[in-house]
Amino acid sequence: MNEFLELWGSDIWLATIQTFQMVGISLTISVLIGLPLGVLLVLTRPGKALDNKMIYNFLNVLINIIRSIPFIILLFFILPFTKLIVGTSIGVKGVIVPLVVYTAPYIARLMETALLEVDRGIIEAYEAMGIKTRHIIWHVLVREARSSIVLGLTIATIGLIGATAMAGLVGGGGLGDLAYRFGHLRYEVDVMYVTVILLIILVQGLQSLGNRLSAKLKKD
Repeated sequence: MNEFLELWGSDIWLATIQTFQMVGISLTISVLIGLPLGVLLVLTRPGKALDNKMIYNFLNVLINIIRSIPFIILLFFILPFTKLIVGTSIGVKGVIVPLVVYTAPYIARLMETALLEVDRGIIEAYEAMGIKTRHIIWHVLVREARSSIVLGLTIATIGLIGATAMAGLVGGGGLGDLAYRFGHLRYEVDVMYVTVILLIILVQGLQSLGNRLSAKLKKD
């Protein structure tokens, strides 16, 4: 029992912090990339404000290609690129790049879906008033779709948590790394149970928060 408490006070706590760091940093960067990509996918579609078949097809194919690669394979595939960007491929720092590459296209697709749900009549009404496209993007598209966007980001965040757990297999740190080293390699099932419980609590908490925020935004 004392050994377990000592482990909780050091390794488990550190792994939890590392998981939050990986999710927080990767999600922030992914949103900064994914949201504009999602908007661009919508605007460059045939018949939309910035109709551009070449740009739309390029982005559409690129996102589909990246999304079709399982994270664990992507992690190894872009190792040279990761080392070039951050100088390492291990630890929290070493998995940020693959996590962003994995998550940003997913967020872009979720954003595209959310924005396409906005009533076309509302957009046409603003266009008829001569409002510029950049203002329509923020004040109409994003505002009208914010409830769906929150739900999409919630789903993306939960998927990102799962990816951080897989990153632990290659020394990425976090709860996945802890579960692998202690729970699997050393057969310490208590650590495995605690890790699973922490991940369940984290996912359930995020899903509940996302659902409540989405419902609140939908009423406003």
